Amino acid sequence: MKKPQQALHTVFKAACATAALIGLAAANVAHAADAGNGKVLVEAHNCAACHGANLNKPVSPEYPRLAGQHSDYIYWALRQYQMGNGNPHFGRNNAIMQAQVQTLSQGDMKDIAAYIESLDGDLVEKK
Repeated sequence: MKKPQQALHTVFKAACATAALIGLAAANVAHAADAGNGKVLVEAHNCAACHGANLNKPVSPEYPRLAGQHSDYIYWALRQYQMGNGNPHFGRNNAIMQAQVQTLSQGDMKDIAAYIESLDGDLVEKK
């Protein structure tokens, strides 16, 4: 009698695991970055005030040129500013940038990153 119960229990566990995996997959649907929304967000947050015209002419040498930078790098940098909270081991520590990104969603940051990557810039890849 134990064998049918064990088989039923195994089938039930497998069904639950499958349902859980489907749920996780549905919850993690990839966000297709929207460079158009990224442009709106960049303008709304006045990024050019520090990073200059077309995000390629910083107003001070301490600010980076952003135009043309890889979107993955930009996204992760924004996330680090958002998560950093002054902890140099966990994130980036710049009070201005931390304040700028606190209200952004991860989707917003991906949109901003896509927009920045789409810009023509002076960044050069070494070969």
